[in-house]
Amino acid sequence: MEGFRFVYGPIGSRRLGVSLGISPVGGNTCNFGCVYCQLGKTDYVPHIRRSFVDIDEVLAEFDEVKAKDVAFDVVSIVGDGEPLLEENLGELIKGLKARTEKPVVLITNGALLFDEKARADAALADIVCPSLDCFDETSFRRINRPHGGLSFEEYYRGIVLFSKGYSGHLWLEIMFVKGMNDHPEAVAKLKALLAEIDCERLYLNTPVRPPTESCAESVTAETMKRIQQEIGGIPLDFLSKASYVSLEKDDADAIKSLIRRHPLHQFEIEAFLEKRGRNEEEKEKVLAALEKDSSVETLTYKGFRIHRLKH
Repeated sequence: MEGFRFVYGPIGSRRLGVSLGISPVGGNTCNFGCVYCQLGKTDYVPHIRRSFVDIDEVLAEFDEVKAKDVAFDVVSIVGDGEPLLEENLGELIKGLKARTEKPVVLITNGALLFDEKARADAALADIVCPSLDCFDETSFRRINRPHGGLSFEEYYRGIVLFSKGYSGHLWLEIMFVKGMNDHPEAVAKLKALLAEIDCERLYLNTPVRPPTESCAESVTAETMKRIQQEIGGIPLDFLSKASYVSLEKDDADAIKSLIRRHPLHQFEIEAFLEKRGRNEEEKEKVLAALEKDSSVETLTYKGFRIHRLKH
């Protein structure tokens, strides 16, 4: 979005419809360095919460966007950093809920839910979407590569504690990575862990955009079907022609505002440009300009040309 630091989108979500994004922690700042992260290398920080932004500035941006009558289904707090690291997250959620009747969604790795204040802040959201990709300390280190101060037991118990006390909608997601957590033994262990978590929905995912590490490969459709039969859940489709919106007038600038936090493949970009009324020649020019733009990283992944903004 033109001139905005914290608010972006709206972006089409396979789970949430049209989502207006809020990014209170930027710069790919996270206490995880997941092998499958689509944003590239993580700027590690300790698992101690602190203030990253002025909440009043974030809410002022939201007010500006709302005044433009932008259509969205939900407000999602996520962006390009781990939102639970923001110590004033509760204040942000309260401020957003005072400004919109749309659901406020928190998308988090869940690593800080062992902290009582973090759980209290997260509980203010209407929907909370944490992740649980690992099943023991070894897989935690291998897949999520957390900051050294975090342990698997602490992480897992935090999610369990939160699930028992949260009165909103808890939607858990597991990212299955080939050879890391998709084998029968791993799935059985995950199933046992899930038995202690009270979640309304379970989503099954696998990398569909270029991951940080080339070893993070997606599982096959057959494997995903086997996993679903074992633990249930809802597999997310490999591709989604989601709806993207930007207030930027220039097409290339509009796309760059989106891929700053959400990499897009060429079909998503073409759909976005088509929605803007661009013909085939105009779409080709924009894509060619992105390929030459030094601030844009273009990757080929599973036959798709995927664009993301360099950090």
